[in-house]
Amino acid sequence: MKLITSLIGIAGVSLVTLALAQETTSPAPEEKPSAAIQETPAPETTTATTPSEQPAAQKKEKPAAPAANQPPAPAKARSSAAVATAKKMSVEATLKDNENRWEASYAAHNSSVAGSLVANDFNGVYWDGRLLGKSGVLSEIKKDKDTYKSAVNERLSVHSYASGVAVVIGTAHEKGTTKDGKPFDRTFRFTDTWVQRGGQWQCVASQVMKIKG
Repeated sequence: MKLITSLIGIAGVSLVTLALAQETTSPAPEEKPSAAIQETPAPETTTATTPSEQPAAQKKEKPAAPAANQPPAPAKARSSAAVATAKKMSVEATLKDNENRWEASYAAHNSSVAGSLVANDFNGVYWDGRLLGKSGVLSEIKKDKDTYKSAVNERLSVHSYASGVAVVIGTAHEKGTTKDGKPFDRTFRFTDTWVQRGGQWQCVASQVMKIKG
């Protein structure tokens, strides 16, 4: 009987020992995070700022007005090309006016116009091949006895080569009657060289060719 009791005791001790061994060797169960302790981050709050509170880097300057709305540049700021064009037009207009007044003076037999336009050192080739100075030009106008119905220039072209130097090429068309009463209709082609002296344009050289009449 004692032997049976001892065996039962030994078996019980063995079972207790085995149970303890299993508890120490079994992995501990994974702990799941508790949903109750998680905190939801608070939403970011935006604070309205007035224009004066905005950082300087965020402030935008008012865009400049478009170029189309800007006032025109002053005259002195014009490009050199525009100034050169205006100057050329002024020279062209001046010399064309001089040529037209000179041609009209033949019809009026007015030598004073040529006297103011022709330089004292003028040299010219007349339509008949004669060489004429200023005095010769004035003499031809004074001794002309023809009666003019019209005396006009046609197709004038002005060519500037340097400051104060230009050449005018054109034709002069004259109609009327001679001192003998014979009608004439003649055309001359000419090349005049002009030089600006003391602010005044003077013709210093000329060559004339009779091409009609």
